[in-house]
Amino acid sequence: MSEHEGDGEPGFANGPWLWTAYRAYNELLREKLKKKFEAQEGPWMDNVADVLAKIVQSRWEGGRQQEKAAGELYERLEKLLSE
Repeated sequence: MSEHEGDGEPGFANGPWLWTAYRAYNELLREKLKKKFEAQEGPWMDNVADVLAKIVQSRWEGGRQQEKAAGELYERLEKLLSE
């Protein structure tokens, strides 16, 4: 019996290949989830990302006119997040 058997860490008792298999499985699951989220939420996330990018840009530009634009952008962001 090795010193790592039964310690709850997958792959240590059975060698690095089992650990590699667990990691590959989890990476595949992550990719599948990303595809599902992209299909279901992609357009909405694109809108959120656009508004966030505009908020950052308006903060960099500064000035009174930009404060008004930023307020409008925050309103758009709140609306998107409440959908």
